[in-house]
This record gives sequence, C-alpha cells and structure tokens, in this order.
Amino acid sequence: DPYLRFEKGEKLTRGMLELILKYKFPVHMITKSDLILRDMDLLERIATEAVIPKHVSALKTGTIISFSFSTVDDAVCKQFEPGATLTSIRLAAAETLVKNGFLVGISMMPLLPYISDTTVSLNQMFAEFRRIRVKYILPATITLFGNAAADSRTQVFRAIQKHYPELLPKYEKLLGKNDYLPIHYNLAFMAKMEEMSREYGIKLSILEGQNQLHSHFK
Repeated sequence: DPYLRFEKGEKLTRGMLELILKYKFPVHMITKSDLILRDMDLLERIATEAVIPKHVSALKTGTIISFSFSTVDDAVCKQFEPGATLTSIRLAAAETLVKNGFLVGISMMPLLPYISDTTVSLNQMFAEFRRIRVKYILPATITLFGNAAADSRTQVFRAIQKHYPELLPKYEKLLGKNDYLPIHYNLAFMAKMEEMSREYGIKLSILEGQNQLHSHFK
C-alpha cells in the first residue's frame, strides 16, 4: 500500500502524536494498520499525561484505540480491502495493545450485507473480539456514495460483481438508488447488535451507559 509505505518513511502520524503529547491533548486513534504498534511509546505517555475532559474523565486514560473491521475473514478482507492490513494482523495488533493496558475497542463498520452481517459472520467477529478482550464495539451498516470509478458505491458493487455475483440482485434491491440502507434493515441491525452485545458481554459504546446505536440511527 503506497500510503502505508509513505507513513513508514515520513512518520507523519508519529509527528502528530508528538505534538499531541507536547500540548497534553487526549487522542482517539482509529486504524486498520498494525503500524500503530510503532508508536506505542508515545501513546503510553499520552494515556497518562493528557489532560482529560470532564465529560470523559471516567475513562481515566488519554488514549483510546479503535481498530476498524468489516470482517475478520482474511479472504473477504482481500476482496473488499485489497490495500489494507489483513484482519488477522489487525487482531494480533489489537491484542498486543490490550495486553499492554491500552483502552482498545472495535469500529465494526461498515458491515457488508449478506456477507459479514450474517449470524455466522457476526458470531465469528464477536467471538474474536471477546477473545482479545476489547472493551467496546461500535457497529454500523454500510453507506455507499457516488458512481465515479473511485466512489464507494462503484467499488463495492464491482467487488460484489466479481466475487459474489449471485448477491448483486439482492444489493440492487436492498439499496436501489439510495446511499443508505432502508430503515427496516437498520432497525433489525440495531436489535441484533444489542442481542450480541448482551450475549458476548461487550458494550456498544466507549463510555458506560451510552448506546451508540440509538444515537447513530435517530
């Protein structure tokens, strides 16, 4: 991935973290890459030295790290995220950070209809996230924009056509010309996430007592 190679060479993220540390800001990192392990030293210092706003003081840390997943299946990852770090490597990086005492969670989005939103796939994902002891999961459905070559809608439909042609009519029916999934899908999704949150004992928010799903789908 050219962006990853650029970051490895130029260390722009590390430079930004140094600046954040200097001025004692907290940070929430959202990433698909294990390169975050390179900057553990800075993230550890931010965790203890940052001035934490009162409304999130209960977290007792200046560093929050969310790993982004649409699937935990490496084969599906290669189909839809060909330039991204494999999900198995992301899971290992997340586990390392958890073991080093960081507040780590999952940005489980966007889930792919009929592929990674199935009961089998969701159980696999939640089981993996529970295994590595993440503190929260922030799930969301997919949103697709645009018809240009680089737009998300074009790229996802291209991947569906190539790898799951039998699902193309379902995607066309589900989305039509809309960017967002229909409300009945989102309501069923909300209910499923809350059910799995209870089953696996992983909360759906970073802060206790706040349900991100309800605010997301208002």
